Amino acid sequence: MPCDLILALDVPDRQQAAPILRQLRGSLRWVKIGLQMFTAYGPDYVKAVADEGFNIFLDLKLHDIPNTVAKAVESLAPLPIGMLTIHTSGGREMMAAARAAQQQTKPDLLLLGVTVLTSTDASGLAELGLTISPEAQVSRLGRLATDAGLRGLVCSPLEVAMLRQQLPADIQLVTPGIRPAGEAGGDDQKRIMTPAEAARTGSSYIVVGRPILKAKDPAAAARAILAELS
Repeated sequence: MPCDLILALDVPDRQQAAPILRQLRGSLRWVKIGLQMFTAYGPDYVKAVADEGFNIFLDLKLHDIPNTVAKAVESLAPLPIGMLTIHTSGGREMMAAARAAQQQTKPDLLLLGVTVLTSTDASGLAELGLTISPEAQVSRLGRLATDAGLRGLVCSPLEVAMLRQQLPADIQLVTPGIRPAGEAGGDDQKRIMTPAEAARTGSSYIVVGRPILKAKDPAAAARAILAELS
């Protein structure tokens, strides 16, 4: 299964994003717009980045009562987005409602269920009263999400091999927590892997931010990661 690259556009403002996006046109297809940029600039910014030729992964991690999340999915459907995230911890009813809304309003949208954040380890789960490993929680939430009708998940690359054994082969697995070989960590992600390792384990897409955003030549950095994936 081929693995593709998504840029996490995690920068403070659109002024910093603009030159990076200009350099990356033609080097990668997907850009992830998260809560920070969406809150600052709204739907118009999603349209602006899409107009530059990028596929958009809108990473809002929706989590609320079922009806509210379903209505949010409906509200977002007119936007030029290819992926959208919801939290699997919202439960089966919420995920099923979101899936139904997506099917009715934007059938080609890949609705992704976020399992356990890559910033969360076993001690973080324990603080929430979950005395199980991240892997066990990802497995539980992944199976719940697919039972609710979701066709994609966001997980750490460390759980991809396990999920490939447990879930249908057509489930799309999107993995943040990626660091190119030789790249130092230095951020809040704890469960990480290199691009080549993630591709070999079965990731459908990898999400990379700082190693591209902070590179002297972002386009060259993106091409190097794509080469590593292939």
